[in-house]
Amino acid sequence: MKEFSPEYLSHVRKIINDHAESAARDELADLHPADIAELYQDLDLDEAEYLYKLLDEDTQAEVLMELDEDDRRKLLSRMDAEDIANQIDHLDTDDAVDILQELDEEDREKILSHIDDVEQAGDIIDLLKYDEDTAGGLMGTEMIVVNENWSMPECIKQMRMQAEELDEIYYVYVVDNDERLRGILPLKTLITHPSVSKIKHVMEENPASVKADTPIDEVALDFEKYDLVAMPVIDSIGRLVGRITVDDVMDRVRDSSERDYQLASGLSSDVESDDTLFTQTKARLPWLLIGMVGGLCNSVILGQFENGFVADPALALFIPLIGGTGGNVGTQSSAIVVQGLANGSLDIRKSARQLLKELGVGLINGGIIALLVFVYNLLKLGNGHQVTTIAVSLSLFCVVMFASVFGTFVPLTLEKLKIDPALATGPFISITNDIIGMVIYMSISSWLILALH
Repeated sequence: MKEFSPEYLSHVRKIINDHAESAARDELADLHPADIAELYQDLDLDEAEYLYKLLDEDTQAEVLMELDEDDRRKLLSRMDAEDIANQIDHLDTDDAVDILQELDEEDREKILSHIDDVEQAGDIIDLLKYDEDTAGGLMGTEMIVVNENWSMPECIKQMRMQAEELDEIYYVYVVDNDERLRGILPLKTLITHPSVSKIKHVMEENPASVKADTPIDEVALDFEKYDLVAMPVIDSIGRLVGRITVDDVMDRVRDSSERDYQLASGLSSDVESDDTLFTQTKARLPWLLIGMVGGLCNSVILGQFENGFVADPALALFIPLIGGTGGNVGTQSSAIVVQGLANGSLDIRKSARQLLKELGVGLINGGIIALLVFVYNLLKLGNGHQVTTIAVSLSLFCVVMFASVFGTFVPLTLEKLKIDPALATGPFISITNDIIGMVIYMSISSWLILALH
């Protein structure tokens, strides 16, 4: 990320205020489109719009894709449908779809009606039909495709014609007469087999591919597994319909990771540091209110145990320990499961095995923690606080056991219900374990007080 000094920003603003177009173009010419997008974040909308209009059309399209979603939406709001369509003309279909998905349906139709390239407009319309969280919603249609029955000279001729419309060439895909994917043609083969009779004799068969309805998470795992820079996308009968590049996958994975992190932190929606006061409050308040309700529930539980505190006041000293331990254990367990589901190391079909493993971990951790606290209380409190010594240790063991299993069970269940399991690593686990921990602690303490007194 390029950082712009206050002096440089003042210099740029002076150029804008003076309407020195030539100087402004010179400044922009030295910047990468991603850096221009960064610069726009430090300018107000009017200043950013002024500079944007000075860029050539290709650079405008690149900058548009590099902008943050909110900044892009603001800039697009200053443009009419024809101007946006002109920008889309200079984008790959997958990038064009990303932009159009951020707009409402009425605006999409207006923009598509102004796209001059009918074939490109048709491809975009086809891609918009796919769910944005699937391979089809992420793929582009720009690629080089050759027929397996072509000779090498004919193949090279067709490749040259198709390459004129492409910015990057990752792979050459080979299809049969029914457009079904048959293989890929390495560029090395073009050099080493210049006179081969048919492409199918030298192509690499059975390339890694994904179906159009494959979830993005699975696509990302395939890219990592096979170390790919691009992957073909096929339909239900094996016909080649597009390709996905690694940069698109990484962008989507990063966005997903940011959402999961915010969800785990107790934010109910995507929020940025520069969002408005109302937006940030709306994203943060729901879980704070739920936490408040959880705290009130705990106060009610403790209020029912006044006589217990009178019988042994030392019991109150360990309330934070019980609640904190349960929350920490539950968060640890759920984080391990969520990570395993995300990277593919945990198979949802093996949920029972994971629960048993976590139960074993809970037994060991709970036993060690309970024993250490028992020894501490025995030495610190002495014989006059048998209830506290036994209740705290026994409660900690039960709380760790419950939190371990609960922290594993919840994300596995959410995954089966097609709900983001990252929800289980956030305040939900901590609040629930805190309440259950208090119930366990108060119940065991009450039982011991009755039994020993």
